Amino acid sequence: MEELSISNFQKIIDQAWSMVLEYGPKLVLAIITLIIGLWVIKYLVKLADKGLKIGTGDDTLGPFLKNLISYVLKILLFLSVASMIGIETTSFIAIFSAATLAIGLALQGSLSNLAGGVMLLIFRPYKVGDLVEAEGHLGNVKAIHIFNTVLVNPESKTIIIPNGSVAGNSIINYTTEGKLRVNLIAGISYDSDIKKAKEVLMSVMENDPMVLKDPAPFVGVNELADSAVNFAVRPWATVEDYWAVYFGINEKIKLALDEAGITIPFPQVDVHIEK
Repeated sequence: MEELSISNFQKIIDQAWSMVLEYGPKLVLAIITLIIGLWVIKYLVKLADKGLKIGTGDDTLGPFLKNLISYVLKILLFLSVASMIGIETTSFIAIFSAATLAIGLALQGSLSNLAGGVMLLIFRPYKVGDLVEAEGHLGNVKAIHIFNTVLVNPESKTIIIPNGSVAGNSIINYTTEGKLRVNLIAGISYDSDIKKAKEVLMSVMENDPMVLKDPAPFVGVNELADSAVNFAVRPWATVEDYWAVYFGINEKIKLALDEAGITIPFPQVDVHIEK
């Protein structure tokens, strides 16, 4: 009985040693290949990133292509390593395809976002840095990822919007034309001189260095309201100067009208006293 146990143990050792001799070199070679391959991929991705930045000068398409190149190369590397160990890659690919189909059915929303990301990169309705309005949110595009777009609004809040929603709905890009119209309202009393007020308002815009000359600013009577004559004041500004013009012109209008002796009326409030 003892001799039988020793014999079985010796057989196990012999089988283990033969497996080490057969698969050991392959496993070591596969590990070395994996380590070197990952290093080479990292180096190639860096080179590709530099080439894309020089070739396209685009902060939108570059990161997407860089990630795509990295994923494809890593998948090919893992398949090669699996083949070196002795794993049948055809079976592995079949299992991977089946798993991909199952995951795809479970993640239809994510696939929709992926498709939306691809559409955004193809048709380019906006790029990194643009001021856009999408899904009811206004902000500068910080990044366009595979599945979502990242905006930073004027309050420095980060907004993450799924690409599927963005690509399937309307998008307002305020940066495309390079300039924006600032819509302001200035009211004066009915007793004030309309022509003089119009000259003052136009002078405020023409003397502001941030207001564009082309298109020319505009002033016109917008409304004969209950207690005021309201002017539509329409200066144009670059996207970067929009808020500076918006707040600056409002302040200068008040100061200029006061200096010209033109009255800005208080809102009329009707008070009803029941007896």
